[in-house]
Amino acid sequence: MIFVTGPLFSGKKSYVKQRMGWDDGTLARRAVWDVQDLAARCRDLEGLAAELAQKDVVMAVEVGGGVVPIDPAERAAREAAGRLACLLAQRAETVVRVFCGIPTVLKGEETL
Repeated sequence: MIFVTGPLFSGKKSYVKQRMGWDDGTLARRAVWDVQDLAARCRDLEGLAAELAQKDVVMAVEVGGGVVPIDPAERAAREAAGRLACLLAQRAETVVRVFCGIPTVLKGEETL
């Protein structure tokens, strides 16, 4: 599994589609994105990470780099998203961070 992360609207999907040569339909079948949203309401992050790792590509928006929310539920959601990202990065063969449309390989080889 390839884990792609980065800020919102940083070019993650475009990067995957270009490098894999996928169209929108293939992307929808072989990848999953916005997984940080799934973490907020999940009670078993390990199980969720194992399930997501079955896809070829998993994409997550980095959510922890900004202002810490006042609302406890929002803070908990960010914590869960960060923990899920760590679990996915551990399981991934390759981890790529896309920032301003520029990919940086953090783990493994860029096999896309």
